Amino acid sequence: MDVSVTSRASGDRTVVDVTGEIDVYTAPVLREELASLIDSEHTDILVNLTGVRFMDSTGLGVLVGALKKVRTVGGDLQLVIDQEKILKVFRITALTQVFTIHSSVDEALQA
Repeated sequence: MDVSVTSRASGDRTVVDVTGEIDVYTAPVLREELASLIDSEHTDILVNLTGVRFMDSTGLGVLVGALKKVRTVGGDLQLVIDQEKILKVFRITALTQVFTIHSSVDEALQA
């Protein structure tokens, strides 16, 4: 089980590319990257989950926590999900009503 988390600027937004599996063991890597971005005033964040093969409730918790934190400073965190199995987790937990979810990075950056 492994995860890779990298971030890059795209105009005023920061795109966080995540690949691999997000679970109880790897979620801290994502949590630290998102917290670091928010703490350094990157508050318009797009998390690209197209490379994620698996996500458990720990991963969902990291994303919800980051969304709450970024909203307290007037920012936003949106997601890119293109796999039905990952999107299903968000539907089941009703998080599709909490997050803005796009099907591609290009679509999200044009929104």
